[in-house]
Amino acid sequence: MDDAPLGILFSILAALILFSAFFSSSETGMMSLNRYRLRHLQKDHHRGAIRAGKLLDRTDRLIGLILIGNNLVNILASAIATVIAIRLWGDAGIAIATLGLTLVILIFAEVTPKTIAALHPERVAFPASLILLPLMKLMFPVVAALNWITNGLLHMLGFDPKQELDESVSSEELRTIVTDAGRLIPARHRGMLLNILNLEYVTVDDIMVPRNEVFGIDLNTSDDDILRRIQASSHTRLPVWREDINDIVGVLHTRNLTRVIDSGGLDRVALEREMDAPYFVPESTPLHTQLMNFQKNKHRLGIVVDEYGEVMGLVALEDILEEIVGEFTSNLQGSQDNIFPQRDGSFIIAGSANIREVNKALKWHLPTDGPKTLSGLILETLESFPAGNAGLSIAGYHLEILELQSNVVQAVRACPAKAH
Repeated sequence: MDDAPLGILFSILAALILFSAFFSSSETGMMSLNRYRLRHLQKDHHRGAIRAGKLLDRTDRLIGLILIGNNLVNILASAIATVIAIRLWGDAGIAIATLGLTLVILIFAEVTPKTIAALHPERVAFPASLILLPLMKLMFPVVAALNWITNGLLHMLGFDPKQELDESVSSEELRTIVTDAGRLIPARHRGMLLNILNLEYVTVDDIMVPRNEVFGIDLNTSDDDILRRIQASSHTRLPVWREDINDIVGVLHTRNLTRVIDSGGLDRVALEREMDAPYFVPESTPLHTQLMNFQKNKHRLGIVVDEYGEVMGLVALEDILEEIVGEFTSNLQGSQDNIFPQRDGSFIIAGSANIREVNKALKWHLPTDGPKTLSGLILETLESFPAGNAGLSIAGYHLEILELQSNVVQAVRACPAKAH
């Protein structure tokens, strides 16, 4: 080496720096690969992904191979740089070579290639696997010996090198993945996926139709009243009770009306014969559980009851589906009938409005872990029935009671506190 021309030494040094950059970028690129995307590409028979997957099956061997190669070329580069520097500057060249080569390796063989690999891991890792895979087979004895020593050291330190990395994803982590997917998943699809994840945090009493709004048939009324109720209904299924909603005896499907109405009017015997048995649902059932229960029991309408068996309301399969995909029915009794925007930026909201519906419609964050209606939330916060109009702040929103009847808040003026 002492007799080699400087031009050849410089060429060898440049080549070694390129090799060092290759090993550095390969390490970062391989470790930065998205494991889920890698599996997807492997299923699509992407050759680069298959090669990279084989290397990543034994991460310890891959890291060992890369570090062996990187250290070999860096040490050899240091030796050649020292020879060149001594020829050019004598004994002072040792210090110059150390400082100069350190800067060159940091810039051209470490920081720059690793940054590129971190930004574009697939572009770096997949082509690099063409070299690393055969190099692994060639260097296997050395790599295996190195891993045997390091694994023994890890055992002494209390670590298990063969322990598999837990790559399972929790619901919160999956939520973050979906949220950060960006343009890869359309916004509407992201919303639906997030809504599915939210089903486990929402119970049937959050979305049910409350008992005071249930539209059904009372068998204790006259035939004419029952027929008028049926004709006025916009629902497919109607709960049927005797005198009180707590005594629900069945559910009538409107497709069976021709069997219960004849030329003489209502056939009560046929009406009771064509009813389906009521399906009762505990009010605290999570939506994802109830969705499976609807599917398993072949029901589409559930009667929501509390712990004492009192009827609280109704929940339909369509209500749960709307929690996932959004409103898709023609029901006009939506949140738009309960919320009225005002010119000053505030909103007049019916006290019976469901808090979750208000939050979704206005993108607010009123608390939903207590009462389900705005009236209930206000009265719980006040801990009393106000003698007249009263104002209060809840979770950063200013609420003013406009109308109170029979100890129930009928109308509220609401706006974010900062807009008040």
